[in-house]
Amino acid sequence: MFKSGTIVKVLLPNVVNAGYDYRLTADADLGTFVRVTVMNRPYIGVVYGIGDSGLEENKIKNVSKIFPSKLSVCDLQWIKKMSDWTLMAPGAVLRLIINVPDAFDEPRTEQLYAYNYEHTEKKITESRQMVIDAFDLNDNEPMSVSDIQNISRVSVGVIKTMIARGMLTPVASRQMVQTFAYDYKDMGNITLNDEQQSAADKIGADIARGGFSVNLLDGITGSGKTQVYFDAAWRAYSAGKSVLLMMPEIALTTQFIKRFESRFGAPPVVWHSNLTAARRRDIWRGVLNGEIRMLVGTRSALFLPWQDLGLIVVDEEHDSSYKQEDMGNYHGRDMAILRAKLSNFPVILASATPSEETVHNIEMGRFGHLVLRSRYGGAELPTIETIDLREHRPVEYRIDSNTEDVRTGALSQKLCDEIANTLDKHQQVMLFINRRGFAPIVQCKKCGWVATCPDCSVGMTYHKKLGKLLCHICGRTMTLPEKCPDCSNDVSMRGVGLEKVEEEIHAKFPGARTALVSSDTMMSRGALERLVAKMENGELDVIIGTQILAKGHHFPNLTLVGVVDADMGLFGTDFRSAEHTFQQLFQVAGRAGRGKVPGRVMLQTYQPEHPVITAICAGNRDEFLRGDMDARRVAKMPPFGQLIAIIIEAKKESVLKKFCDDLSNSIPGANGAKIMGPVMAQIYQVRGWYRMRFLVAGDERAALQPLVKMWLARVSVPANVRVKIDVNPQNFM
Repeated sequence: MFKSGTIVKVLLPNVVNAGYDYRLTADADLGTFVRVTVMNRPYIGVVYGIGDSGLEENKIKNVSKIFPSKLSVCDLQWIKKMSDWTLMAPGAVLRLIINVPDAFDEPRTEQLYAYNYEHTEKKITESRQMVIDAFDLNDNEPMSVSDIQNISRVSVGVIKTMIARGMLTPVASRQMVQTFAYDYKDMGNITLNDEQQSAADKIGADIARGGFSVNLLDGITGSGKTQVYFDAAWRAYSAGKSVLLMMPEIALTTQFIKRFESRFGAPPVVWHSNLTAARRRDIWRGVLNGEIRMLVGTRSALFLPWQDLGLIVVDEEHDSSYKQEDMGNYHGRDMAILRAKLSNFPVILASATPSEETVHNIEMGRFGHLVLRSRYGGAELPTIETIDLREHRPVEYRIDSNTEDVRTGALSQKLCDEIANTLDKHQQVMLFINRRGFAPIVQCKKCGWVATCPDCSVGMTYHKKLGKLLCHICGRTMTLPEKCPDCSNDVSMRGVGLEKVEEEIHAKFPGARTALVSSDTMMSRGALERLVAKMENGELDVIIGTQILAKGHHFPNLTLVGVVDADMGLFGTDFRSAEHTFQQLFQVAGRAGRGKVPGRVMLQTYQPEHPVITAICAGNRDEFLRGDMDARRVAKMPPFGQLIAIIIEAKKESVLKKFCDDLSNSIPGANGAKIMGPVMAQIYQVRGWYRMRFLVAGDERAALQPLVKMWLARVSVPANVRVKIDVNPQNFM
């Protein structure tokens, strides 16, 4: 306890500080939330330690307000440890926690609107549907215009038109505080099989014993991992502890929420990126005051102000979306484990395709390993086979029987025959291609000109539904040129995107009911839920989509999965490309045959002998992991070594080159570490910023962070240069 009048260090939630000195106006503990001002701007910070600036006392400001709530000492240790590991400033870590600063303010008076479900409109445009989805996602909670715009991502004009037409109606202008006093209980409606019960008992023993532990719940798709970690969640919750269930955003489906409610008798409190400002504030407060003790959320839920956290579940622990790459670089799985270790409670990692980092930790004896080998309810695993595209070439098609326009197809006759057989049986088909749009390359047939983004070093993709070229990096759109801008000859479209696959399906199976699933077509969770409902109700025959399809969905009548291009990603420059491709294809294959009818998976490939492809077909995941990990061990790549990427960005190439030269001239000598670069980033320009990369490599025990910290301290970073540090990067673009 610090007495009133004590000069303390207050940590503020911004990217540049490690704490500033202020004078307390009342007694406060370490971690207490306080309000202070910096250059007349108010901030919420936390008491971080004793003041040490050495300033004269008359120059030190008073704390404006002291709040009764606080972070624990373990939370402060977590901030420090996370800062040391990621090389984010402590204030940048705190910003992840205090990400709802108005949680300390009284609710504002603001005009709110609700969606009028009784309003009839003959035509609902896509933009208006996105607004409706925003209300559905938030249980028709009244929203301000700014909330509607932020969640639906439409223009203010669309919202004003809906207000004028009576589709959105004004409600009470004062924001109401929502409570989340759910009374969870085990409904007793689930019986675990022997494998599940054995895993649940082992985790339950760890929870009852207390202390830090990490267990991988390793189960094939459809094996019932969810019910095992629900069992663990109940044991921790009923013991008075708080529970966090983390998962990738695209896995937060209505199917999952219904399963949660069926098991625990009430819906989960859900934390994700599309909440209203009011709901974010109320959930943040509810976690802080201990009212919310069970929550399902994405990686940012880890940074809520948890009270007496007793269990974290990281579902799909291998998923790349746990890696944060904009507001600081950290891995949600790793930071969850760090938090649990400091606060001394268990963690469950769940996956059908665990990351090689997790497998290595199991081999080293750091993590426990609980295996589920069979599908829950007796469903059979799908058979997986390849279609060698060297022998079974894609079949041409005409988009109209009355036209001579013959187009090169993406589907072999063998796959088309299987699609026809499946549709004849009134069963459903999924076609997977992880490439958005219609054609990824637009090029001149004569001079070779390629449509590229003016702001990014990437080609622009033609999107037929949009009718334009689209940059998948910055979102810029351009009109498709009728002629080459350099030589005025015809341009052609090359490559295959999911829109072209849909065109081919319509040409070859005219009666098939299709839907596209990608970030372009599923602009809201409501749109995805409508598609899921159509699949469950048998209103769709063929769905064609990207990786959004790979996770969390259960379609009992889906019996055929066709992977249009299984080779995509196999030969990338990233050392993780084989692992990521295996995980993706394995997860996609797991969508087939989850009901009573066995499923089939067909992989179109030019490389049927590739280790990734042969391992998936043989169901031999462990053999693939051993081979890939042996290669990494020899190369001293993670998890058998460490990498830190340093990305330098500037608007002017001359400024970028000058600063990279300064950095190169300041490289320190280091035993057990190697500093490489600078080299042009694989995507040299992004949103108008030019980019260079350094890479620091070392063995598994090398202390790379202190080396990088010392190195960067030797140079002054100009205001027009950005330096990003990425510890153990997942993205090498």
